[in-house]
Amino acid sequence: MPEGTVSRNFIELAIDKDLKDGVYDHVATRFPPEPNGYLHIGHAKSILLNYGLAKEYNGTFNLRFDDTNPTKEKTEFVDQIISDVKWLGADFEDRLYFASDYFDQMYEAAVTLIKKGKAYVCELTADEIREYRGTLTEPGKESPYRNRSVEENLDLFERMKNGEFEDGTKVLRAKIDMASPNINMRDPIIYRVAHITHHNTGDKWCIYPMYDFAHPIEDAIEGITHSICTLEFEDHRPLYDWVVREVGFEMPPRQIEFAKLYLTNVVTGKRYIKKLVEDGTVDGWDDPRLVSIAALRRRGYTPESIKMFVDLCGISKSQSSVDYAMLEYCIREDLKLKKSRMMAVLHPLKLVIDNYPEGVTEEFEVANNLENEELGTRKITFSRELYIEQEDFMAEPPKKYFRLFPGNEVRLMYAYFVKCTGYDTDDQGNITCVHAEYDPASRGGNSPDGRKVKGTIHWVDSSTAFKAECRLYENLIDEEKGVYNEDGSMNINPDSLEVIKGCYLESALKDAKAYDSFQFVRNGFYCADAKDSEEGKPVFNRIVSLKSSFKLPKD
Repeated sequence: MPEGTVSRNFIELAIDKDLKDGVYDHVATRFPPEPNGYLHIGHAKSILLNYGLAKEYNGTFNLRFDDTNPTKEKTEFVDQIISDVKWLGADFEDRLYFASDYFDQMYEAAVTLIKKGKAYVCELTADEIREYRGTLTEPGKESPYRNRSVEENLDLFERMKNGEFEDGTKVLRAKIDMASPNINMRDPIIYRVAHITHHNTGDKWCIYPMYDFAHPIEDAIEGITHSICTLEFEDHRPLYDWVVREVGFEMPPRQIEFAKLYLTNVVTGKRYIKKLVEDGTVDGWDDPRLVSIAALRRRGYTPESIKMFVDLCGISKSQSSVDYAMLEYCIREDLKLKKSRMMAVLHPLKLVIDNYPEGVTEEFEVANNLENEELGTRKITFSRELYIEQEDFMAEPPKKYFRLFPGNEVRLMYAYFVKCTGYDTDDQGNITCVHAEYDPASRGGNSPDGRKVKGTIHWVDSSTAFKAECRLYENLIDEEKGVYNEDGSMNINPDSLEVIKGCYLESALKDAKAYDSFQFVRNGFYCADAKDSEEGKPVFNRIVSLKSSFKLPKD
């Protein structure tokens, strides 16, 4: 194992023991998504955990689609999941599989169970099956079809496969124990009739295996050693083990469960996201206000920041929630030394330097990132007319306001000291322009006579800046009211998206391509939107603001 390892989580300890005891001589893991929606931040934890274990033990990692329910599955979701897994850096090489590739073997496995007297065709309705199943305190009762002969069950199951029966009229059930304290073991359904075209197998099949039957078979066929899944499958583990044992696999996989990743005040449920998309509340599964992996990428999150977040959350068997601020902390930490610090004015106010010569433009060479010299420098232009943020000027400022106001002097970042001499207003009294005079001797932002100024503001040159749209995001859910109302509807935050169309950005940002990200001085980290940006017309998403209330816990 790697040197310097201080502590190991319970999954690593279990794998260590299995290898030491000779249960397995290698490690093989997988990530098995259902292609019925986009992956979210919780799936990222599973992807990175399974891939990380395979890498740690020099094993193999499979990406396998559990595509056993064609009613909800789409090729769009398959393609997006493949893209997401690759983007996160989980390398599955040529180890891409589909459960549907094993439908023939699953059918034969079901036949094997029937021949062993371990499965039967049942004609109870769905409601009757639920009624017969019993409760947590009362045992179930046997189906009247439970004791059919092997021959009759084989005949009926083949006829199910051949399409002779309508949807919902017959199912194949495992014959286990209707009195089991574990309801999952009370003769669960393992096949149902569904005359639906499958995205991968077309119309070849009109019966499809249930997840709890298909999943352990998929793992066993692929030689998976450790089936790492979330805690809701803990009660399904006896059924998982029963299937691989009764079907007769020689080296059955071991299922180990861990706690899901719950993030506060976000929507991760696929049916809720689907409704948000269909209602037009968001502009797709990749809307930057969501926490699907595609949405996080579009907003500007990086694989490194998500991996840092997952590492900080840790692996445990205890369910808990993580504050969204931790995810924001991770992206700030990842970007702060990697990205250029550019000047962008989101709410522009014109600043005219009356004593600066008209028609003159000069250049300043500035560092791209003062904390990382390796990012080099760039040149910015300066002229008589600039744009500053509206909040950087007040006609009648309160105490301890150190930015521009009549008679006050500030530093224009990288450029000169300027003193406010007045301002213009329109007929309604709105401030339309600020006037100032500059000190030519203060070039570079330093005064030769040693005088100090308390305020430094950023700006862009009106002669070279370009107009762009910036989008500011807040939580999609109203935190104070909670995620859901009593009627099940979601408490959508009406201020979750602010679109600002009249921003002025320094000229270098005009060439930004999809997913390019920058720090906008004093405003936050921003990313060029991958969906709505056009060549020469980037649209910028705010990834995260600069300040945070989150503090990393001390060891």
